[in-house]
Amino acid sequence: MTIIHLDEVLSTNRSLRERLDGKRSLPEGSVLWADAQTAGRGQAGNSWESEAGKNLTFSTVLYPDVIPANKQFLISQITALSVKETLDLHTGGITVKWPNDIYRHDRKICGMLIENDLAGSTIRCSIQGVGINLNQEVFRSDAPNPVSLKQITGLTYDREEMLHQFLSRFHAYYLMLLQEDEDEIRARYHSALYRSDGFYPYEDCEDRFDAAIEEIEPAGHLILRLRDHSLRRYAFKEVNFIIPPQK
Repeated sequence: MTIIHLDEVLSTNRSLRERLDGKRSLPEGSVLWADAQTAGRGQAGNSWESEAGKNLTFSTVLYPDVIPANKQFLISQITALSVKETLDLHTGGITVKWPNDIYRHDRKICGMLIENDLAGSTIRCSIQGVGINLNQEVFRSDAPNPVSLKQITGLTYDREEMLHQFLSRFHAYYLMLLQEDEDEIRARYHSALYRSDGFYPYEDCEDRFDAAIEEIEPAGHLILRLRDHSLRRYAFKEVNFIIPPQK
């Protein structure tokens, strides 16, 4: 495993991908982390605010060519669980907001961008980009609900130490995945879900409604159960969680 530390990058995913150059030029599990990202991205092109030197922004690379393409959501699940369990060491109330944001109660403490390159029916290469709010005390973007670990606990955290805490969990979960322990991964993911305990407000392109999380399909689709017991199925970005404004 190689660990690369840079002062500034456009994005850690992009910088790591440039070093791969279409080949396995870095060992599996290698990491690139940076003090500052000037063009960090989240899922679906969302921007990611991160004050230079304050937070943990990094990307890792896997070559999971034994994993079928139709099971690629498992990589998102093990990444999210690894972040959640790292943060669990330092505070309570950490959950995974489908598909892979990490929340502390109703506030977002981590986002990620998973990029999978397919080769036929399997995954040739997977890059997991993660941004964890650690020591930032003021957020200036229009993001509605960010929070950092320092805002929660009042403590300052060593970014490299937190990275290694994540990696120890991530590599253990990847081994579980390679050993085909998929049911256990999915069970842990479901038990870690934000709003897994009842009915909450959601909104899709047609209306606003109350629903409870029924299940997450293996391919990653969200199944919501309405109060009349009917079910609705959503891909990412097809439904919004209605979250109370944060003071």
